[in-house]
Amino acid sequence: MTWTDTHCHIHEDRYEDKNGAYTRAMEGGVERLICVGTDEKSSQQAVEFARNHENIWVSLGLHPHDTAAATNIVETFTKLIEKDKKDHVDKIVAIGECGLDYFYNHSPREKQIELLHIQLSLARKYDLPVIFHVREGFDDFWPIFEQYKGLRGVLHSYTDNLTNLDKALSHGLYIGVNGIATFAKDRTDVYKAIPLVALLLETDAPFLTPVPHRGMVNEPAFVTHIAHYIANLQSISLEELSRATERNATKLFFSNK
Repeated sequence: MTWTDTHCHIHEDRYEDKNGAYTRAMEGGVERLICVGTDEKSSQQAVEFARNHENIWVSLGLHPHDTAAATNIVETFTKLIEKDKKDHVDKIVAIGECGLDYFYNHSPREKQIELLHIQLSLARKYDLPVIFHVREGFDDFWPIFEQYKGLRGVLHSYTDNLTNLDKALSHGLYIGVNGIATFAKDRTDVYKAIPLVALLLETDAPFLTPVPHRGMVNEPAFVTHIAHYIANLQSISLEELSRATERNATKLFFSNK
């Protein structure tokens, strides 16, 4: 069995054991990693890290928390994408994480919305899927998303309700599940309801470490614990879950590679 960690941040400065985490992932059957940017600097770091490692790809993004401090992400991201295409390395597979976070409101809502539009326009221009971060912002998110017909993507770290899950599925979005599922017992019904055809696995490392490693720094190798939990919850085999989630990851992120 093989696995893909569709969302991690092991390329960032705060992650001390980058190469060790990469090696343990490969040894544990987690053979594809997507390093996700949260601002210009971390997006550039993700590209550099991926270029130095096999089986690592990149999503360029500006997290909603960081939108207030944004400078010129269009220029930065465009240069990175064009260089990726020119050099034929094909490391950049998505835009994001981007979206709306009204739980913390670290950036003004107006700025979050403005930068979300900018990133969705880039995704459409370059025909890239989008990794969405949406927390308590779905009322504003859906009208924005619906303006970009044909856009594809994933709702990263999904913790919302069944109503928004159904709406996401009706729009053809994938659902990213990480370590939260292993300890958020009030969301068991949501994780049980996610159909295999829409499920993606992720860690969000170094954050959101799953059971049984709570308290430790998260890493891509731990995606297998999330897989075990979801397989048991949905009463399916690990093999079936692996086949489905690998097929989904390939279809969303790697179908043009």
